Amino acid sequence: MSKITPDHLHRQAFVYVRQSTRDQLRQHHESRRRQYGLADRARELGWAEPVMVDDDLGRSGGGSARPGFERLLVAICEGRVGIVFAAEASRLARNGRDWHTLLEFCGLVSCLLADEQAIYDPRLPNDRLLLGMQGSFSEMELSLLRQRSLEALRQKARRGELFLGVAVGYVKVRHDRIAKDPDRRVQEAIGLVFRKFAALQSIRQVHLWLRQEDVRLPAVEHNGEGRRIVWKLPVYSTIHKLLTNPIYGGAYAFGRTGSRITVENGRKRVRRGLYREREQWNVLIVDHHEGYVSWAEYERNQRVIADNATQVGTVVRGAVRRGDGLLAGLLRCGHCGRRLHVSYNGNQGVCVRYSCRGAHINHGTRACIAFGGVRVDAAVATEVLRLLQPLGIEAALAAVSMREHEHAETRRQAELALTQARYEADLARRQYDAVDPANRLVASELERRWNARLADVQQQEEKLAGLTAARPEALSEAEHERLLALGADLETAWTHPNATAQTRKRIVRAVLEEVVVKLADDRIDLLLHWRGGDHTRLSVPRNGPGRHRWCTDATVGDLLRGLARQLPDSAIAKTLNRLGKKTGRGNAWTEARVCSFRRRHGVPVYRPGEMAERGELTLKEAAARLGVSAMTVLRLIGDGTISARQVCKSAPWAIREEEIVALDGAIPPRRRPLTSSSTQKVLDFQ
Repeated sequence: MSKITPDHLHRQAFVYVRQSTRDQLRQHHESRRRQYGLADRARELGWAEPVMVDDDLGRSGGGSARPGFERLLVAICEGRVGIVFAAEASRLARNGRDWHTLLEFCGLVSCLLADEQAIYDPRLPNDRLLLGMQGSFSEMELSLLRQRSLEALRQKARRGELFLGVAVGYVKVRHDRIAKDPDRRVQEAIGLVFRKFAALQSIRQVHLWLRQEDVRLPAVEHNGEGRRIVWKLPVYSTIHKLLTNPIYGGAYAFGRTGSRITVENGRKRVRRGLYREREQWNVLIVDHHEGYVSWAEYERNQRVIADNATQVGTVVRGAVRRGDGLLAGLLRCGHCGRRLHVSYNGNQGVCVRYSCRGAHINHGTRACIAFGGVRVDAAVATEVLRLLQPLGIEAALAAVSMREHEHAETRRQAELALTQARYEADLARRQYDAVDPANRLVASELERRWNARLADVQQQEEKLAGLTAARPEALSEAEHERLLALGADLETAWTHPNATAQTRKRIVRAVLEEVVVKLADDRIDLLLHWRGGDHTRLSVPRNGPGRHRWCTDATVGDLLRGLARQLPDSAIAKTLNRLGKKTGRGNAWTEARVCSFRRRHGVPVYRPGEMAERGELTLKEAAARLGVSAMTVLRLIGDGTISARQVCKSAPWAIREEEIVALDGAIPPRRRPLTSSSTQKVLDFQ
């Protein structure tokens, strides 16, 4: 008692109350009553109104933020505290840093510490030693308790019997076993997610399809009544967690996440929920329970998800995107081993180009290789179609079945939702019937719930009716035969307008693992790694300067060069259009396009009198020199009397002047009929 001085009594007495967890608050009431009872001990020692500090109820003393403890330290430093009461040292702190900080401040301002048995003065060496030992024992006690509990958890987890929580779609059947949720709607909804991912190969596409079809997924919600299932439209993270959780593959996993401890603003911060690699999991037991998919399918899904992670690592392929680059994500440089990037150029971004830019991005060196993608994509597509040709009919039949099955799955989910809505409406009706009608406070609330459930039933019925009305019609016999014909001719199906770039990419990725590319002087060497482990080598010629897919056909170019020696540009365009010839882009010829072709290929423009300089006459000029009609000259050309040449049909005739000179005067005027018929009359206009 001599440790308490009038100065201590002049200041306030603080009683510090703390329990570590919210579970202790709900169940361990005696500990809290014991700590609050220290206020009576303070009054017995002479303090009239002790200050209760209970801000830290439900907070750990191992280093987390404790506003009550911080408020206590501030009051001590300000000299307003004469004594601090706590049931034991573990209540004030569970780590040496906070404990010794408290002792240091109490010693500086002459503040006492007290428990149920004794009073301590931190300025006295013996008391300081005793308090320091109590703090060390408290810290050691916490460490031992944590170590025992964690080891017990690990032992139970190694046996596959530890379930801190159960994922949606499963329920506990015993304290150490789980089984599928008996609710058929829950089972079929989760199974639908895995089936759609197997078809679409993308979490985002599955998410968009579920939202578009208004398919809701189950979610676990905890309230005062315990665990219950609610139905919500999914978000992306929900789909991702379903597909990546090994529990749905029938495996038990423990230790998938870890924690990281950092120091922020002088305090320890623990970041939990950090995902670990599979090699770092504490426990993995395959075939532990019945899964929604097999373990082999679960692992395939993980590889697809990892490959869809664009720009994560050097071996991933990235997700299928809308670009026309057929081999995007599959190409690997045969010189440095890096994955090739794809880029799109041109006015509409249709020119595909692959390049190895890894060394340039990472080290600032030159790009390794780069080449256009049109020829490479076409060569690989031809090889893929050649190998898949025998499977075309099977793919067509599978497409028919999938078309019918997809709508059936959406309708099945709507039917299950309607069944559950009717059950909940019937349950609400039975609850309303069971209540005393005179008790309006309860009856009115149950009536409101019943009406809400009836509204849900009506909404689900309307949704199901809409799906029934929108059911796709069965394929007609002609459509069925057409689809089978497309399956037999995969090349036609491949180039069909309705075949998207994403569809072609998925087909290629289904059979190809990767493609290794090397560049030679005049060719592109490709090594195709197939899924089954086989390899195929292809060689594609490289484009030369000025050669691209929009080049004008060589025969049209030769034709235009010949016409340029006889006709001006406008007449050349008309002649080519009459012959049905097109430009490299499939357009009709115009004077400007003819002029552009000439300039690009160095073809001189036609000059008036150019044929005369070469000693050539046109058909009309030759007829005028001979004094006959143009038809007569044509007959002479036809029977070989006159040699002439014509670049193409509808082009001008080119006749050598020497031959006309040799025939000049040798052809008498023809007065007889042009045919051998004796009845042919001749009209004489002279």
